[in-house]
Amino acid sequence: MNTNSNTYTVIYSIILVVVVAAVLAFTAMTLQPKQETNVKVETISKILTTAGLYNTEMEMSNDDILRTYSENIEEAVVVNFEGEVISKMNTDEGKIEIKGQSDLKAQNDLMKKINAGDASAKSKLELPVYIFNLNGEKITVVPCYGAGLWGPIWGYLAFDKDMNTINGAVFDHKGETPGLGAEIATDWFCNNFKGKKIHNAQNEFVSIKVVKGGASEEDINGVDAISGGTITSAALEKAIDMWLRFYVPYFNTQLSQAECTCTQAAAENVETVNNVEE
Repeated sequence: MNTNSNTYTVIYSIILVVVVAAVLAFTAMTLQPKQETNVKVETISKILTTAGLYNTEMEMSNDDILRTYSENIEEAVVVNFEGEVISKMNTDEGKIEIKGQSDLKAQNDLMKKINAGDASAKSKLELPVYIFNLNGEKITVVPCYGAGLWGPIWGYLAFDKDMNTINGAVFDHKGETPGLGAEIATDWFCNNFKGKKIHNAQNEFVSIKVVKGGASEEDINGVDAISGGTITSAALEKAIDMWLRFYVPYFNTQLSQAECTCTQAAAENVETVNNVEE
């Protein structure tokens, strides 16, 4: 074949494109399981950090992180609009189920539809909850997701057994401005949330306020905003508020169940004492 002809050039180009495409497809398929594992581990590491079981200074492999999650989590559940548990996620080390960013985005879109008056979206809402046992104390971790200045922002909040006090927080972003909005992912910002409450002194849900200029020490519901990152700070506050409002029914259900359990235990103790006295 004449190597200088147009036919040769076209055939050569087609063969080259097919070979390159095949190599790329093979590489993508080969690396996909590893990529999916890395994404899962990244999500789990943030959940563990929120719960106080991991930090970036720890030298842990992917397997170590997965094992730590599996050994310390009591259960991972999915709740509906009414705060009822509708399913459980597998927490076994080799079969861990987790809700990633794409899942959170889907739930975020449903929340917006519900807030806009779309009642049909309520039945589709499926919110993840991760429950850990940390030194005998119950720690509940829930996510949040929203739109920042340049892209999505997301994070996790850990709550004490009172379902009111924040025990830990971790946030991240896709493309916020370094030194400004990107500061939501730093330890100093996340640490501001620890000890804050989502209900006020009258036990009314008020969420967390990210206060421009800084929150006062007496403000149990406020944290310092990021200097120069006003839009990102406001976006994070909005995201936290919206997501926690949808989790409040679950929080209230858990508190009611805990109260019933305590009441029943107290009654059983009284009955035992009475039997002993008799």
